[in-house]
Amino acid sequence: MISFLRQEGIEESVLEQVAAFHSRFPASEEQAHRIPQPKFHYYGKEIWQQALTALLAGENLLLVGPKATGKNVLAENLAAVFGRPEWDISFYLNTDAASLIGTDTFRGGEVCFRSGPITQCAEQGGFGVLDEINMAKNESLAVLHATLDFRRIIDVPGYERITLRPETRFIATMNYGYAGTRELNEALASRFMVINMPIISQDNLQKLLLSQFPKLKESYAEQLSGLFQDIRKKCDSSEISTKALDLRGLLAAINLVENGLPVGQALEMGIVNKSFDPFERQLVADLITARIRQDLRADDLFLKE
Repeated sequence: MISFLRQEGIEESVLEQVAAFHSRFPASEEQAHRIPQPKFHYYGKEIWQQALTALLAGENLLLVGPKATGKNVLAENLAAVFGRPEWDISFYLNTDAASLIGTDTFRGGEVCFRSGPITQCAEQGGFGVLDEINMAKNESLAVLHATLDFRRIIDVPGYERITLRPETRFIATMNYGYAGTRELNEALASRFMVINMPIISQDNLQKLLLSQFPKLKESYAEQLSGLFQDIRKKCDSSEISTKALDLRGLLAAINLVENGLPVGQALEMGIVNKSFDPFERQLVADLITARIRQDLRADDLFLKE
């Protein structure tokens, strides 16, 4: 990851601080299975610079942005860069304090405390990824106020106070517009440094495609990344919904082509069929047809051995 950050042009002084963080807070063998090994890299020097500096300063991060901007990819990359175990905590409307902090349970005939993911992250100095934090009810998130501000504590009723280890960080993500989302209250938002995640550029998308598929011909990497930008423009102009704007679907479709499926069928499965409206599906299909021949196969898209 450090060599990748050097390629991205991150300042050497920042990388030295990351190395010092590693030396000061080495991960134990028991934590190794929780340290992520990212499949994808996040591309974007400015965002990397902001995120690394904030975490090195001891702050928590809130990543805000529309679909397909790489919020979760960046969060996973950050945990990997700092070599910290990661806890993924998904939020939903029924999230409550017990599911975050922990609850009573029976063990050996006695009542004891079963730690939740927030508590485990605090005790082990991990990176907690609070996914779609604005899906949960504000009252359930109030239990995190003391955890996320300068106090850095968790007060569990009936049990001891838990102090966060100094290397513990929390990275929240949120996306406006999804069903069930709500406005984040000011008290919680003030506990984060906020990064507005930019839309991935065509150049960075090409880098991503070529990093995942090294044998993909550059000409087709350019065409596929251009196709994704065409779909985004249609979404931005409200001609179609964001259902077809699926970066995971695009990567999966390329994978299907590499494994023998024709381009047309692969993109239909990965992108076109994500829309359930026939008119919208046809618009997306037309965009694909204008960019790429439907009968192309792996031999056409990928370099031979």
